[in-house]
Amino acid sequence: MEILLIIVSAIFVNNIVLAQFLGICPFLGVSNKLSTASGMSLAVCFVITLATLVTYLLNKYLLVPLGLTFLQTIAFILVIAALVQMVEIVLKKVSPSLYQALGIFLPLITTNCAVLGVAINVVTKEFTFGLPSHMLGLGEAVLYAFATSLGYGLAMVIFAGLREHLALSDVPKPFRGVPIALITVGILAMAFMGFSGIA
Repeated sequence: MEILLIIVSAIFVNNIVLAQFLGICPFLGVSNKLSTASGMSLAVCFVITLATLVTYLLNKYLLVPLGLTFLQTIAFILVIAALVQMVEIVLKKVSPSLYQALGIFLPLITTNCAVLGVAINVVTKEFTFGLPSHMLGLGEAVLYAFATSLGYGLAMVIFAGLREHLALSDVPKPFRGVPIALITVGILAMAFMGFSGIA
């Protein structure tokens, strides 16, 4: 039951982008097309999950025992930057078209506050599943990170689909572009608020 609570809470109730407002920059920047949004979602999913795994282990076995927890943010940023470079190299070799489509937004994962926010949330236990903080193990941390990244991807893909539909719609001139996108995100966030009674 606790695993289901972690998954539902991370994807729907406490959606990282629509409820916590982390990762807005790439969310708005890459969501013009469904293809680039899904590619970015996969890259962010991979980076969030892997970064959480590495930062959890780094924090538990190096920073906490040595009393260096004040270096968490700097250490986590370095780990995330290294992982993004690795993803960039792999994407360049495996899928050059996706690499070109993502363009400048791939390096933006390095500064994506959603990735850092999830890593810090996990080690500081600032999320609620009804689990005492001492019970949060590596499995729950990675599951939370994966579910959070799925929530990010879900929100991004839905928003990209809505933006593609809006591009074909007759939107009043003052609302075209960014204004209608921000209004749409607000409505989408309110729709996700409907899940708040579940968990």
